Amino acid sequence: MRQHGLSLIELLMGLAITGIVLLLVTPAFATLIESNQRQQAAQALFSGIRTARSEAIVRNQAVVIHGINGDWSQGWRMILDISGKGEMDSDNPLLAERQSGARISIAGNGQVESSIRFKGQGEALFGGTLHICAVREPVSQHQVVLARTGRVSLRSDKAEQALCEERKKLRATSERAVL
Repeated sequence: MRQHGLSLIELLMGLAITGIVLLLVTPAFATLIESNQRQQAAQALFSGIRTARSEAIVRNQAVVIHGINGDWSQGWRMILDISGKGEMDSDNPLLAERQSGARISIAGNGQVESSIRFKGQGEALFGGTLHICAVREPVSQHQVVLARTGRVSLRSDKAEQALCEERKKLRATSERAVL
């Protein structure tokens, strides 16, 4: 007689092989997703900073882009700085906001640690670098570099970065405090 279908042993062998393949592929897939999230975060931050500079030039007024709650990893807000107090003055009009749901760590050096201010001519008050950090190691995967002239560039140089390690420790401490 002819059989139509699989025996129980064939079915179990197929499930076992599928499970083993999924077990091997999952870490690589997670790494790929994390890499894409870092790249998207870098591109969004780069685009936001360029837009802030353009707004400052078009309006011929100071524009500030700052990390939400002083943390670029949570996203950013762009405000028109009428009072000169930047993000400290809640009456300054909000031009744009982008919140980040991804758990990507972004660390800024020097004066761009939490905010960037553009003058009406498009010049930045200070230059600096924002590092988009890897999750598992103190490595900067992408960098958003701001020159004093206001020029913004996006780089993809993998380099060890002490700021990434500090950021990781701060984040772990704050997450424990929330628990």
